[in-house]
Amino acid sequence: MNLLVNVKQLGRKHALIARQEIEIDDIGVNPTLSDLLMAVVKQQVLAYNNRPTDKHILPFLSSDEVATQALSGKVGFGVNYNEQKADVVQAQETALLAFKDGMFAVFADEEELQDLEQTISLEPATVITFIRLTFLAGSYW
Repeated sequence: MNLLVNVKQLGRKHALIARQEIEIDDIGVNPTLSDLLMAVVKQQVLAYNNRPTDKHILPFLSSDEVATQALSGKVGFGVNYNEQKADVVQAQETALLAFKDGMFAVFADEEELQDLEQTISLEPATVITFIRLTFLAGSYW
């Protein structure tokens, strides 16, 4: 199943990830928010673990690669210098806990999803937006 995803952060003008299409496990047309988070985290962890770990002696990027990466705001070699693999189950548990703790908000098109058991109507044009929330200095309770 393909999914359109935005990732934003409060206080930033531009999205960290703008309308990127990712392929997740088939979770049906009416998954719960929990199912959606688990599938997105699994896809992201697998993508992270499959990044190249090659260390080239003389790394280089072509002009086209530099231009393409500059559009996203970060130009890099895409090499994973940390050779430790992420654990899918631990990452999923952390994501669910972070959502419960209010560390990020999730929107399906313009509707905020507030409950992990809330069902979502996923269509090919549905855009899922994750917004990282930042706390003000000091205590947050």
